Amino acid sequence: MPINPEARPILLARWLFAVAAVIVIMVIVGGITRLTESGLSITEWKPVTGALPPLNESQWQAEFDAYKEIGEYQLVNGPAGMTLADYKFIYFWEWFHRLLGRFIGLIYALPLLWFWVKRQIPAGYKPRLLALLALGALQGTFGWYMVRSGLSAEMTDVSHFWLSIHLLTALFTLAGLIWTALDLLRLAQIPNARPARLTGFAWTLSAVLFIQLLLGAWVAGLNAGLASDSWPLMQGRLFPEIDMSRGALYALTHDPFLLHFLHRWWAWVAVAALIVLARKARVFDRRASIIIHSAFGLQIILGIATVWTGVNLWIATAHQGVGALLVAATAWGLHLIGRGK
Repeated sequence: MPINPEARPILLARWLFAVAAVIVIMVIVGGITRLTESGLSITEWKPVTGALPPLNESQWQAEFDAYKEIGEYQLVNGPAGMTLADYKFIYFWEWFHRLLGRFIGLIYALPLLWFWVKRQIPAGYKPRLLALLALGALQGTFGWYMVRSGLSAEMTDVSHFWLSIHLLTALFTLAGLIWTALDLLRLAQIPNARPARLTGFAWTLSAVLFIQLLLGAWVAGLNAGLASDSWPLMQGRLFPEIDMSRGALYALTHDPFLLHFLHRWWAWVAVAALIVLARKARVFDRRASIIIHSAFGLQIILGIATVWTGVNLWIATAHQGVGALLVAATAWGLHLIGRGK
């Protein structure tokens, strides 16, 4: 693919890596928001005015009164004696999470417009960059649908299905940013370089990792991490008791014990696939192999520690953050083996 004289692929690659880094931070903050049960603290979506938090006590009280109308307050936090100070704590994390989302939108959309006007985008990359922008917009939309799923008098939490859609879209966007940035770096080195392709192995590994990430999102959404505080056994046995009274499909998508069990053991299938990826990537860049091994090794350790500590806030948050880094490392490895000669 020829490169036009005005194009600045290295500059674009650095920009995309920077956006990817902020998305990793966003995933970490999202984990804290989830673990502190802060996601339903803001009951409205105000794209512009919502960037400012309440500025006086009357505004704080109005937000708190709106929160009192939903099931999470009426059934959980209200009976527990939540005060306005308690509410301000959970409000902060949800507000900060949304603020980061707005910030990511700005640091992606404004530079993209600049590069476009300055004709610095290499030929063939505009559709991909626009697709990534659309994914970011979808991410915000899915986030609001997730919050809205928990805003009723009967619900005390968001839908774990919407939570998984929200999280997986973020991780897919992260992988797309890394992949595109790596394509641009290669284009800067080899002017006629073709974009890397997804091999058959890449599709297989992606499917394995997708299942593990989906299970992890459902575990988080259903608080299934609390189903056991021991490892490798659950409830003193390898295979836990599972409620099948509503059918196998319902159990597979809702039973916290089954989902916890699947998440902890499917992880080893993912590890096996990632070891193969690391060996393949090592041929092209030894650093990628080291990073992939380090990421999944640390992720396994943090996962076990999360269970043993009864889902400690900071260990569980680190588990989610390293998960995002593992996705980025996987994208790097798959890109290496997907390059043309």
